[in-house]
Amino acid sequence: MQSYELTVDKFLGHAAKWFGNREIVEAGPGRVVGRASYARLFERSNRMSGALATLGLKFGDRIATLAWNTRHHFEVYYAAMGAGIVCHTLNPRLTPNQLAAMIGEAGERVLAVSVNLFPLLEKLLPLCASIDTVIVLDGEVPSAALRLGLEIWGYEALLEERGSPLAWGNFDEDAAAGLCYTSGTTGQPKGVLYTHRSNYLHTLRLLQADAMAFTRDDSILVAVPMFHANGWGLPFAGPAVGAKLVLPGRQTDGESLANLMRNERVTVAVGIQTVWLGVADYLERTGGALPDLDRVIIGGSSCPETLIRRIEQCLGARVQTSWGMTELSPLGTISQPRWSAGEVLSSGRPPIGLDLKLTDAAGNTLPQQRNQLGHLRAKGASVIERYYCSDADALDDEGYFGTGDLATIDDDGNLTICGRSKDLIKSGGEWINPAEIETILGRESSVNLVAVISTPDDKWGERPLLVVQPKQGAEIDAKRLVASLRGKVADWWIPDRIALTSAMPLAASGKIDKNRLRSSLAAGELASEEISR
Repeated sequence: MQSYELTVDKFLGHAAKWFGNREIVEAGPGRVVGRASYARLFERSNRMSGALATLGLKFGDRIATLAWNTRHHFEVYYAAMGAGIVCHTLNPRLTPNQLAAMIGEAGERVLAVSVNLFPLLEKLLPLCASIDTVIVLDGEVPSAALRLGLEIWGYEALLEERGSPLAWGNFDEDAAAGLCYTSGTTGQPKGVLYTHRSNYLHTLRLLQADAMAFTRDDSILVAVPMFHANGWGLPFAGPAVGAKLVLPGRQTDGESLANLMRNERVTVAVGIQTVWLGVADYLERTGGALPDLDRVIIGGSSCPETLIRRIEQCLGARVQTSWGMTELSPLGTISQPRWSAGEVLSSGRPPIGLDLKLTDAAGNTLPQQRNQLGHLRAKGASVIERYYCSDADALDDEGYFGTGDLATIDDDGNLTICGRSKDLIKSGGEWINPAEIETILGRESSVNLVAVISTPDDKWGERPLLVVQPKQGAEIDAKRLVASLRGKVADWWIPDRIALTSAMPLAASGKIDKNRLRSSLAAGELASEEISR
């Protein structure tokens, strides 16, 4: 059989050849700001590869991007990867010091930045000795750029003056393609280096009929950031089937997304649950509808039943829940769309190409893998072997990666994430699992977001503290909340104190940031009160 290297440039090449008139739509504040066909995007991305070469970037080098979900960012993805350059997507929600550490570790010279992130860039560059060239995406070069003392290019000017066609994909499929760092919710961010082969196989896994199952007839809203684990693989999966991609830019508030989804006849919308909360709020407030929307795919470890029902009712769509992580490229498991509210909720099953197992705390495989709580490990062609710039394997003796999650697998093979092992609370020598409490209280009608963290206790060592963000206009009755836990968890699990917040801190990935909650508690910034019994 022929040797056919599995390189990601083939996705855009395929789309340009067979779905050349299908388009990518880009939105700005309150309106669509651009449309381009796959054929046009291929031509522009390919010429940009030639332009990057004139900046001294060669095979194996890294280019950093600090950008939102825009057409220019999409073009840089393919321009870099097609030429064998590693595309390192930086998360603008991290601190300048964190971003500078990543750039320093990767040794990058060139950084492409969205124009509306220029204030962050000005704070970042003094910390980055290696950066000598900046490409400004999505707009005119700000006048402030002249003060930076670097080589500054506007994207369109660079493409016009130096763009030239460049042959794509003439290298081994095990070459590095992308670099993404974890969000740092359980420690310092760590780099994950994806290969062309791992991204290609992950895309095929994602497109399976029992997974995301996109087709050429779909219009996909990419509400997950492209800087978060390859945008969950959507920049590869969309072109692979010729689907329309809708990029919202920086605007992911409920009104902007609802209007964009309606106008662009979005059929599948993908993002974290907090995004859909905003859309549901807007549609409830205005009485709007999304007649073309069929599915909403939610990522994250868990999603309360009440929120899923609300999404189904407000958005008029079927919900698919999924679980994944940066180290898995990122899809781990995904459920089937719910056809009725009575169906069991879980994170679904792993598509072919990924295997899972449960172990005890010491890493020993549990003899019974069904209906047991265990530490979750994963193995597959798109699973990390070791972190970037680390010599130590991240795998056990059987080649499985420890995810840090606690989970169960039911008789039908459906995975349920039961919390992070690092979030467990040890009270009186016994473990409390915050995720179980959060799942129950997340169903309460007055609760928008809920988290349970540990607080020091002289008698028990640690006790659970309940942190609640109420729904808008709702009153929180702490006594009634904890009463709803009785009979569902052990009495000694029930929190003794509660803290209310108007804005739950979210990590760069969009999940609740328990590290920041703990820091706020330690600094006295998070006020709590005792819950009367």
